[in-house]
Amino acid sequence: MSRKITVSLPDASLRKYVQPHPDVTILEWDLAGAPPLPRIDIVVPPYMGGPQVLQGLAQVDTALVQSQSIGYDGVAEFLPSGMVFANASGVHETSTAELALALILASQRELPRLIQNQQEGRWDPRPTASLADRRVLIVGYGGVGKAIEDRLQPFEISVTRVASRERTDERGRIHGIAELPALLPGHDIVVVGVPLSDSTRHLIDDAFLAAMPDGALLVNVSRGPVADTDALVRHTGSGRIRAALDVTDPEPLPQDHPLWRTRGVIISPHVGGASSAMRPRMGRLLQRQIELMLAGEPPANVVLNG
Repeated sequence: MSRKITVSLPDASLRKYVQPHPDVTILEWDLAGAPPLPRIDIVVPPYMGGPQVLQGLAQVDTALVQSQSIGYDGVAEFLPSGMVFANASGVHETSTAELALALILASQRELPRLIQNQQEGRWDPRPTASLADRRVLIVGYGGVGKAIEDRLQPFEISVTRVASRERTDERGRIHGIAELPALLPGHDIVVVGVPLSDSTRHLIDDAFLAAMPDGALLVNVSRGPVADTDALVRHTGSGRIRAALDVTDPEPLPQDHPLWRTRGVIISPHVGGASSAMRPRMGRLLQRQIELMLAGEPPANVVLNG
């Protein structure tokens, strides 16, 4: 006898990416109200809805909670006991790496200044900094860090990689996080893509920023609280270093916050993964989870298990 499963989506946007199957029922539930059924085998919460929304799962029996994000900071606090939680590893890495590269190029080649000049009809052909020949430090060498490195290599740069622990791979040495103070002064561009945890909260602090050389660029595509915002304001406000931030603390960044108006700072509103690639890739991951469940196999990407 075939197994029948029910899958809930937060809205209709993912429906077209899930293949019709006689044993799979698709319904919509955004976790805001009562569940439409007492048992839902796979629940997909809203994207960027925050971990608090997971409290709604207390009203339903489910075998898998499939997130649409890679990060899962704060989830354990709100996920009901005994539930299995999978992240969206494989969905956002490419888009986040694309944005990291775009932010680097925009800062190095001074695109905000050039765009302002265009709006004012000003022709100012002064030279800008290259990406070629820069020394780039990637802090956080998971899927996002690897994807960033892949996209940087054609630009003829040198890359140093840092992860939570020292190790080697086919590309050579990966430094441990404890080596950061010694590594920071020797790099022109520092790209941070670590997950948020107790050990990485305010990793980018006054000492971190002070160790970066004059004129260096900080790129943060991880989580806002990985950086101490007050320290960021001080160091970028002095003009000594630059920053390109896809994430801030707080989010949304208040309209009157000084970072908006700091020369040398570029801000995007946490859109690293929010590209046209997201939904098709999320759909493929969800389809895989459905097929695994129909086959009686364990789910992929499990990061919390009861």
